[in-house]
Amino acid sequence: MPPPEQSRRPETIDDLLGPGLAARLDGVDLLSRKILQGKLPGERRSKRRGRSVEFDDFRQYVPGDDPRHIDWNILGRLDRLFVKLFREEEDLSLSLIIDASPSMDTGEPNKLVFACRLAAALGYVGLANQNRVSVAAFGVGEGVRRLAPARGRGSVRRLLAFLLDVLKDSQRVGAPATDPQATFTSGLRTLGLAGGGGGRGVVVLLSDCLVPDDYHGAISYLTGGRPESTDAWVLQVLTPAELDPARDPALLGDLRLTDAESARAVEVSVTDATLARYRAALTAHNNRLRDECLRRGVRCVQTPSDSDVAPLVMGALRRGGMLR
Repeated sequence: MPPPEQSRRPETIDDLLGPGLAARLDGVDLLSRKILQGKLPGERRSKRRGRSVEFDDFRQYVPGDDPRHIDWNILGRLDRLFVKLFREEEDLSLSLIIDASPSMDTGEPNKLVFACRLAAALGYVGLANQNRVSVAAFGVGEGVRRLAPARGRGSVRRLLAFLLDVLKDSQRVGAPATDPQATFTSGLRTLGLAGGGGGRGVVVLLSDCLVPDDYHGAISYLTGGRPESTDAWVLQVLTPAELDPARDPALLGDLRLTDAESARAVEVSVTDATLARYRAALTAHNNRLRDECLRRGVRCVQTPSDSDVAPLVMGALRRGGMLR
């Protein structure tokens, strides 16, 4: 279970990122798998003289890693695949993209609140290490909202204020989206073409990815046309009840369910058989999402909205290679 303060909807910027969490995040930094822009170690050209790529560490190979960074000596000795990680001495960016559509602003714990808390933590890591951090949100009203790129600890409060505004505005917008697929696709397309979702560095989409029909091609916009130099991630946020409706006693019996995005309603009788079909459909949907991400070199991590932000950042995301 998340800490009690994490379950509440933030009312101030200090509620998003308390001093305790910030202190735990000090010493963590971004780590991009694609900082070499597709070139072999030692071949990257820099506009800044005296700069170089410095070896940093090894990590076990995962699908989507550049095979040119495999350490063949380790493969020969241990028969296991490891890739070399390099410290980038040039500018590294972090682009955070938040899906603030109506379906995200639901659930217990609320998915959008969790996404903003996680974005606050990741943004703090970037700013504290002098990386260039930008934030954007789509699905709140019309168009896309952006926070201009910032750098340094002095910009932390501006980052938190932007995230708090996203949360407040999501409650003021009453009209649901009529086409959730279009909202998702157009938001990512706008950010990708404008450079808000692409660029050199790390790009993170925080979304439930619960979009009907064929939307998976929208994932390609995360790299902004530069997959060789953009390390893109999808952090799929789902509530515990979405992962297993049987955990919510209210989701049993004869119900009238309303889609948070389209406002379409449907009457259903929730039985054990219904729940089994739901679980199968959700598994198929999530498998398609992961396969599409894998095809495009995007890492996909699923996280329940009741996760504690600190262990997620310090544990899973560090082990996955986003942070070090």
